[in-house]
Amino acid sequence: MHWTSAISDAPSFSEAVEQVSEQINASLEVSGNAQPDITLVFVSRHHAPSYFVAPELFGSRLSGDTVVGCSASGVIGAGREIEGRPGVAVCAGVLPDANAHPFYLKQHDLPDADAPPEEWHELLDVEPDSVRSFLLFPDPYTIRPDAVLAGLDFAFPRATKTGGLVSGGSGPGTSALFVDGKMRRSGAAGIAFTGDIELESVVSNACRPIGRPMVVTEASENLVLKLDGENALTTLQGVFKTASSESKSLIRRSVQIGILSRYAGEPDDTGEFVIRNVLGMVEETGAIAVGDTVREGQVVQFHVSDAVMAEQELRASLGEYVANDYRIPSSALMFSCLSLGKRLHGQPDHDTGIFQELIAPVPLAGFFSNGEISTVNGHSRLHGYTSSFAMFREKAREQARRG
Repeated sequence: MHWTSAISDAPSFSEAVEQVSEQINASLEVSGNAQPDITLVFVSRHHAPSYFVAPELFGSRLSGDTVVGCSASGVIGAGREIEGRPGVAVCAGVLPDANAHPFYLKQHDLPDADAPPEEWHELLDVEPDSVRSFLLFPDPYTIRPDAVLAGLDFAFPRATKTGGLVSGGSGPGTSALFVDGKMRRSGAAGIAFTGDIELESVVSNACRPIGRPMVVTEASENLVLKLDGENALTTLQGVFKTASSESKSLIRRSVQIGILSRYAGEPDDTGEFVIRNVLGMVEETGAIAVGDTVREGQVVQFHVSDAVMAEQELRASLGEYVANDYRIPSSALMFSCLSLGKRLHGQPDHDTGIFQELIAPVPLAGFFSNGEISTVNGHSRLHGYTSSFAMFREKAREQARRG
């Protein structure tokens, strides 16, 4: 398995495509490979006027038939992060003993919650026992990522799921997906991988908790009304009053809420909070609006994004990956929250630099996303405020023989 990655910040889209194509094709030629089996492309929102010609341009410049990708607020390629300016990133892979099966989903095509798994198998046109992993790029404005994940978990429970929510748009129809040689304005693009390949997730949280864990005692959709029986807004104000001066500064800038997957009284399967934005407060009712549906009985805790803690967590997460049966990946994809990067750390290439330092200088690509998808300890998760990595590796030989 051979991977290569390239990136360009040329202001002209055609020039950027030419530059990344030359880099990719040169690397493939040096390695003795004629063409890739899969090419992933990520295009920053600065090139939005050229989205519609992207499939044709990439198809004509890059050898190989399978091109999948999306728009993004910022792109990652060749171990570099481009934010706030035009960027095009490409990652291409040669998979001699594996196959990549692209697919495209629309919201109204998704089987309903009561549908049997066979409907998902038919929709994706892949054999369930052969799928090792999924790579997913859902547009959060036009398809429900949670419904996609729930359906895939139900129909393909043994397959890992990873990816990022498409970014770069401002509402329905403003983002772009590239799949099947076309540009789409809605839905989700994805790839099902079969054969001698695996994707392993590593997730690093950029937030730290403040206050204490609490139980949601009254909620309505995405509104938290009461926590431990008290007015939710009053509770948050109490957390602010007792916080350190440093934490108060972080709360003023941005506050998030962490939600556990379990309910109060249930065993804690992971202990990991899924971070969601606090969207606003309703002073009349004392409610707090958050970026997800919240249910009574769930355990939550307020969080703040912290650059120091984020770096410590990133080093710890990658260090744990190295310590646990470490094999250098052939390549990796990185999906990083829009609020990270230079916005949090004040410098470019922060997370990619640490990845290359601790893991290896392998081809690394991806984008700054509206949410990150991973599978950790058998659980599929939709994250916020994380840097999530998907490591491409060949299966262990004993696994390959059993499979």
